[in-house]
Amino acid sequence: MSAIITEKFRAHNANNFFESFTESSPNTYYLFIGKATPFTTGTSGGSDSSPSTPADSVSREFYNWDAMIAAKKVPSTDITFALARRDWSNGTTYDMYKDDISSSSTATSGATNLFDSSYYFITTDFRVYKVLDNNGGSAYSGSEPTSTSTSPFALGGYVLKYMYALTASEGAKFLTTDYMPVTDDSTVTAAATDGKIESLSVTAGSGYTDGTYYAAVYGDGTSAGTSSGAIVRITVTSGSIVSFGLTAGTNTTIHDGGAAYTYGTVNLGSSYTFSDAALSSSSSMGSGTGGEVSIIISPKNGHGYSAIKELGGHYVMTATTLTQDEGDDVSTANDFREVGLVIDPTTYGTSTVASASTARMTYAAKFSSASGTFDADEKISNSAGAIGKVVEWDATNSILYYQQERFGDYGTNSTTGAYVAFSGTGTITGGTSGATGTPSTSATETVTLINNNTITFTSGYANPEMQPDSGEIIYIENRKPIQRASDQTEDIKLIIEF
Repeated sequence: MSAIITEKFRAHNANNFFESFTESSPNTYYLFIGKATPFTTGTSGGSDSSPSTPADSVSREFYNWDAMIAAKKVPSTDITFALARRDWSNGTTYDMYKDDISSSSTATSGATNLFDSSYYFITTDFRVYKVLDNNGGSAYSGSEPTSTSTSPFALGGYVLKYMYALTASEGAKFLTTDYMPVTDDSTVTAAATDGKIESLSVTAGSGYTDGTYYAAVYGDGTSAGTSSGAIVRITVTSGSIVSFGLTAGTNTTIHDGGAAYTYGTVNLGSSYTFSDAALSSSSSMGSGTGGEVSIIISPKNGHGYSAIKELGGHYVMTATTLTQDEGDDVSTANDFREVGLVIDPTTYGTSTVASASTARMTYAAKFSSASGTFDADEKISNSAGAIGKVVEWDATNSILYYQQERFGDYGTNSTTGAYVAFSGTGTITGGTSGATGTPSTSATETVTLINNNTITFTSGYANPEMQPDSGEIIYIENRKPIQRASDQTEDIKLIIEF
């Protein structure tokens, strides 16, 4: 049995995900960063220069939580529908919109699916156009288009349809090398006509009588103004039908696009009588052969009704900015290699979905006394058998930020395999630096950090701000190491494909 996931199913899922940020009972999403230690073959797989593909497994999700450094809430203003980016360039051959692209009816590029073909492009001023005709698969030859007309127009040998434009801020926030945001233009949407015929496929043939002819489009549609149906004007020059275009009097084109067509045919051998006396036509195009004028059916609701659906907006992009240490919650003292999305995590120790704009995801120990300087990523331990790794050492406040993995070298005892949480007043020692620290014995101690954020320690320890293993990690990506700094900002864009 053969089956496919259709484009509309993908668009449906993308739309549901997009709407989940803003609906009446929205989900809450956090971007997280993690994994301060290198990728290695013996542990996570891969290497820092060639990260492995994340495993989609139960145990791997626990690792992701263990390695999490910080998280930032993703608001609805940080998401957009997106497309594969295709830039305008003079001399480039683009595909054209067709209603029947498949393995047996490929695009000019050889694509077997409309949404894999290059039938749209974005210009340098962020205007996006759909190609309705590519002049028989020829290269675009002409100036860069700038028109925002809601009607198709001819330029560079092509017939183009303006779809939408990005604002400068949208371009700056969401445009990447490989992807571009997509939105619906309300003016273009309002001008769309369901089932209107706006493009044709012409086979020239030979032996026809030169002249201009008008042919009715048979099918299930009607004329936009009457019930007679759409009309095609056919131009024959030197015995051949001239290709489709919009240049008056020289090309085969659409005189009346009509409406409500889901299929249509043009019979070159018929004679037609039109109520419009201006549509004079010879009774016959002659005894030519091989010519054909085929109707290309417009997408549902018409060209321009929805750029998101028509151009294949089954991607959703998030664009989140980590600005320096984000109020002390996002460490700038270490690097990270994992980014991801977690949905509806809860505040630590509760069942309430987290709502803070940022969250520290490391554990922390407050020392009453310390000696030496702990190194980032070094192993730490105490006499009770607890093992962890350093994420950051705050010498000013004598706070050690650390992580413990439930599996691997930085959480379980190498002899017994036991996982022991850090607690009590036992000395914590750095395995490489030799630095030591004695946790505070204060029942409760609140420390004000550099940005006036506070951490409250209970008997010398503080937990992460979100509950590990809560919510669901729905996206994970391994990247080459990204080193953070106190004066640094990262723009992290995630592309979720449906």
